[in-house]
Amino acid sequence: MKRAFDLLFSLLILTLFFPIGLTISVLILFSSKGGIFYRQERIGINGVPFKLYKFRSMRVDADQSGKLTVGMKDPRITRIGVFIRKYKLDEFPQFINVLRGDMSIVGPRPEVGEFVALYSDTQKKVLDVKPGITDYASLEYFNENALLAASDNPKKTYVEKIMPDKLEINQKYLVNPTLAHDLKIIFLTIRKVFNN
Repeated sequence: MKRAFDLLFSLLILTLFFPIGLTISVLILFSSKGGIFYRQERIGINGVPFKLYKFRSMRVDADQSGKLTVGMKDPRITRIGVFIRKYKLDEFPQFINVLRGDMSIVGPRPEVGEFVALYSDTQKKVLDVKPGITDYASLEYFNENALLAASDNPKKTYVEKIMPDKLEINQKYLVNPTLAHDLKIIFLTIRKVFNN
């Protein structure tokens, strides 16, 4: 049931979003060098890596100077990138990941291997389910970039404070990964985006 919902919902969103996605694609192409999409290796269910898709919001090879984005004033972010990040529009290509079976709509956000390597055995339980586009932790840390921007050591803040807290929050979902639970989180996410 969850997989069928993921497929139908993703197809609906991608169809409705297509005109906006096309506009964003053109703006990305004409505003900075590089392709439309950004692909980054993330760790999925059972620890299997996959390529996560986003609209490119940063300059080419920006992640070579660090995996974390430090606020909207990060100089690596393009002009159109600031806008699409603010409204989470850069995340929409991940519905393609859902269609491919890499992700679900709701589930713990997939992390890069560098940080997954730091997980404790308990924290690794998030890898027992498919990662998602949204979850409780994403709602709690909706403005995570701003928190990192205010830190003297963003990576340390992420590894020692934000990441463990997000993983603990995700335990709420792991005990009840049902369709009804997914619908609740989707509703909360939509409300959060429009109230931001």
